[in-house]
Amino acid sequence: MSVVYVGLGSNLGDRLGFLRQAIQDLRLVRGMDRITCSRFLRTDPVGGPEQPDFVNAVVRAESCRKPEELLHDLLHIESRHGRHRQIPNGPRTLDLDLLLYGAHRFDSAHLQLPHPRLEQRRFVLEPLAELSPRLPLTDGRTPAQCLASLA
Repeated sequence: MSVVYVGLGSNLGDRLGFLRQAIQDLRLVRGMDRITCSRFLRTDPVGGPEQPDFVNAVVRAESCRKPEELLHDLLHIESRHGRHRQIPNGPRTLDLDLLLYGAHRFDSAHLQLPHPRLEQRRFVLEPLAELSPRLPLTDGRTPAQCLASLA
Protein backbone atom coordinates (compact mmCIF):
# COMPACT_ATOMS: atom_id res chain seq x y z
CA MET A 1 0.00 0.00 0.00
CA SER A 2 1.15 3.48 -0.82
CA VAL A 3 -0.08 6.79 0.55
CA VAL A 4 -1.59 8.83 -2.26
CA TYR A 5 -2.80 12.40 -2.44
CA VAL A 6 -5.48 13.53 -4.88
CA GLY A 7 -6.27 17.18 -5.55
CA LEU A 8 -9.93 18.06 -6.08
CA GLY A 9 -11.30 21.21 -7.67
CA SER A 10 -14.51 22.57 -9.15
CA ASN A 11 -15.55 25.97 -10.46
CA LEU A 12 -18.77 25.28 -12.35
CA GLY A 13 -22.25 24.47 -11.14
CA ASP A 14 -22.73 23.01 -7.67
CA ARG A 15 -19.03 23.12 -6.75
CA LEU A 16 -19.47 21.76 -3.22
CA GLY A 17 -21.83 19.07 -4.46
CA PHE A 18 -19.36 17.94 -7.13
CA LEU A 19 -16.55 17.70 -4.57
CA ARG A 20 -18.65 15.87 -2.01
CA GLN A 21 -19.82 13.35 -4.61
CA ALA A 22 -16.26 12.89 -5.90
CA ILE A 23 -15.12 11.98 -2.37
CA GLN A 24 -17.92 9.42 -2.16
CA ASP A 25 -16.92 8.07 -5.57
CA LEU A 26 -13.28 7.75 -4.43
CA ARG A 27 -14.48 5.66 -1.47
CA LEU A 28 -15.92 3.20 -4.02
CA VAL A 29 -12.70 2.82 -6.03
CA ARG A 30 -11.31 -0.68 -5.61
CA GLY A 31 -8.00 -0.57 -3.76
CA MET A 32 -8.53 2.87 -2.16
CA ASP A 33 -8.67 2.76 1.64
CA ARG A 34 -8.47 5.07 4.67
CA ILE A 35 -9.65 8.14 2.82
CA THR A 36 -9.49 11.47 4.61
CA CYS A 37 -10.21 14.89 3.16
CA SER A 38 -8.99 18.37 3.95
CA ARG A 39 -11.40 21.22 4.44
CA PHE A 40 -12.73 22.91 1.31
CA LEU A 41 -11.03 26.15 0.25
CA ARG A 42 -12.30 28.85 -2.07
CA THR A 43 -9.43 29.82 -4.37
CA ASP A 44 -8.68 32.06 -7.32
CA PRO A 45 -8.17 30.37 -10.69
CA VAL A 46 -4.54 29.97 -11.80
CA GLY A 47 -3.73 30.25 -15.50
CA GLY A 48 -6.19 29.74 -18.30
CA PRO A 49 -9.02 32.01 -19.39
CA GLU A 50 -11.06 34.23 -17.08
CA GLN A 51 -13.33 31.97 -15.05
CA PRO A 52 -15.17 31.61 -11.72
CA ASP A 53 -13.37 30.92 -8.42
CA PHE A 54 -12.65 27.33 -7.48
CA VAL A 55 -13.42 25.25 -4.46
CA ASN A 56 -10.42 22.97 -3.79
CA ALA A 57 -9.47 20.21 -1.39
CA VAL A 58 -7.01 17.33 -1.12
CA VAL A 59 -7.77 13.72 -0.28
CA ARG A 60 -5.24 11.44 1.41
CA ALA A 61 -5.71 7.70 0.95
CA GLU A 62 -3.90 4.40 0.89
CA SER A 63 -3.88 2.52 -2.38
CA CYS A 64 -2.60 -0.73 -3.77
CA ARG A 65 -3.50 0.30 -7.32
CA LYS A 66 -0.87 1.14 -9.90
CA PRO A 67 -0.61 4.89 -10.58
CA GLU A 68 -1.89 4.50 -14.15
CA GLU A 69 -4.91 2.49 -12.95
CA LEU A 70 -5.72 5.10 -10.33
CA LEU A 71 -5.42 7.89 -12.92
CA HIS A 72 -7.88 6.00 -15.14
CA ASP A 73 -10.34 5.83 -12.23
CA LEU A 74 -9.95 9.57 -11.56
CA LEU A 75 -10.58 10.44 -15.20
CA HIS A 76 -13.66 8.22 -15.21
CA ILE A 77 -15.05 9.99 -12.13
CA GLU A 78 -14.41 13.38 -13.76
CA SER A 79 -16.21 12.28 -16.91
CA ARG A 80 -19.24 11.01 -14.97
CA HIS A 81 -19.52 14.48 -13.42
CA GLY A 82 -19.57 16.27 -16.75
CA ARG A 83 -15.90 17.19 -17.14
CA HIS A 84 -15.10 18.24 -20.70
CA ARG A 85 -11.54 19.05 -21.76
CA GLN A 86 -12.26 21.52 -24.54
CA ILE A 87 -10.35 24.57 -23.24
CA PRO A 88 -6.91 24.00 -21.67
CA ASN A 89 -7.06 25.10 -18.00
CA GLY A 90 -10.65 26.16 -18.61
CA PRO A 91 -13.62 26.04 -16.24
CA ARG A 92 -14.63 22.59 -15.06
CA THR A 93 -17.26 20.79 -13.06
CA LEU A 94 -14.65 18.53 -11.51
CA ASP A 95 -10.87 18.24 -11.61
CA LEU A 96 -9.10 15.31 -9.93
CA ASP A 97 -5.30 15.35 -9.99
CA LEU A 98 -3.06 12.58 -8.73
CA LEU A 99 -0.55 14.71 -6.82
CA LEU A 100 1.66 12.20 -5.03
CA TYR A 101 1.87 8.43 -5.00
CA GLY A 102 4.12 7.47 -2.10
CA ALA A 103 7.71 8.16 -3.09
CA HIS A 104 7.08 7.06 -6.68
CA ARG A 105 8.39 9.15 -9.53
CA PHE A 106 6.66 8.64 -12.84
CA ASP A 107 6.83 10.46 -16.15
CA SER A 108 4.71 9.52 -19.13
CA ALA A 109 2.64 11.36 -21.72
CA HIS A 110 -0.41 11.11 -19.44
CA LEU A 111 0.95 11.19 -15.90
CA GLN A 112 3.74 12.93 -14.01
CA LEU A 113 4.43 12.10 -10.38
CA PRO A 114 4.88 14.08 -8.29
CA HIS A 115 2.46 16.45 -9.98
CA PRO A 116 4.29 19.31 -11.74
CA ARG A 117 4.29 22.68 -9.97
CA LEU A 118 3.00 21.09 -6.78
CA GLU A 119 5.25 23.27 -4.61
CA GLN A 120 4.01 26.46 -6.33
CA ARG A 121 0.26 26.00 -5.94
CA ARG A 122 -1.31 27.45 -2.81
CA PHE A 123 -4.59 25.62 -3.56
CA VAL A 124 -2.71 22.32 -3.17
CA LEU A 125 -0.21 23.25 -0.46
CA GLU A 126 -2.75 24.55 2.07
CA PRO A 127 -4.80 21.33 2.10
CA LEU A 128 -1.62 19.21 2.08
CA ALA A 129 -0.31 21.15 5.09
CA GLU A 130 -3.59 20.45 6.88
CA LEU A 131 -3.55 16.69 6.15
CA SER A 132 0.19 15.95 6.40
CA PRO A 133 2.16 18.91 7.78
CA ARG A 134 5.48 17.02 7.90
CA LEU A 135 5.19 15.49 4.44
CA PRO A 136 8.47 15.99 2.54
CA LEU A 137 7.77 17.19 -0.98
CA THR A 138 10.00 16.71 -4.02
CA ASP A 139 12.62 19.21 -2.88
CA GLY A 140 12.54 18.04 0.76
CA ARG A 141 10.52 20.99 2.05
CA THR A 142 7.20 20.53 3.84
CA PRO A 143 3.96 22.03 2.51
CA ALA A 144 4.18 24.79 5.15
CA GLN A 145 7.72 25.67 4.09
CA CYS A 146 6.62 25.86 0.45
CA LEU A 147 3.67 28.06 1.46
CA ALA A 148 6.01 30.42 3.31
CA SER A 149 8.12 30.82 0.18
CA LEU A 150 5.03 31.88 -1.81
CA ALA A 151 4.24 34.81 0.50
